[in-house]
Amino acid sequence: MALAGHAHAAGGAYVVDVADVGAPGNCKVESWLSLADNHDFIGSVAPTCVVDFFRPVELNAQISRFRADGEWGSAVAPKAKTNIIPTGIGTWGVAISSTAAIDLTTGEMAAVAATVPATLRLSEDMRININGGWLWDRTVDRHYLTYGLGFDWRTSDNVFTLTAEIFGLAGSSEFAGVTQPRFQAGIRFRPVDRFSIDFIYGRNLVGENANWLTVATTVRFPASKE
Repeated sequence: MALAGHAHAAGGAYVVDVADVGAPGNCKVESWLSLADNHDFIGSVAPTCVVDFFRPVELNAQISRFRADGEWGSAVAPKAKTNIIPTGIGTWGVAISSTAAIDLTTGEMAAVAATVPATLRLSEDMRININGGWLWDRTVDRHYLTYGLGFDWRTSDNVFTLTAEIFGLAGSSEFAGVTQPRFQAGIRFRPVDRFSIDFIYGRNLVGENANWLTVATTVRFPASKE
């Protein structure tokens, strides 16, 4: 399930995705370290760029090293996302994304997921994000519905952002804890446009009944202006 979780979460330290896709040429590198009080661990880096495939498409690959229940593993989770309906204040925007988790030890595809992120902008500084989708955990050949609900509020100068989210899997499972809801809340400090750092508390991110602390950074490389 740790590998399946990477397919669900591919793309950043926060799991609930937004419907927005940047302009072609915009790139960023997200990285984060997550530690749990049960000694589980996640270390990830996710380079991301927006390319023009007849429409803007965001491509990234989340590369992770993790420890779950005392066992170490490594995975890469490529992801593609494109916007279908643009976001706007008072209107819903919609995107579609797909991702997979590949076990770097065996080279096998461990999980596949598809998600529909929807974003409602309440104002210039507040938004609600809702995710719904499907995940196939190939290691145990089980299918799940995925869900997520998130809220962002930022200061008008975009220096601080508060984020809270709940997410998880829905479906019958013989594995205890797999379908338990998961929660994160954090604060982002963005002293300059190109760099930000997040401090996040999470509950039950993977496995079950554990508290998590995450430190994440984002370095942005905006498209050059000609």
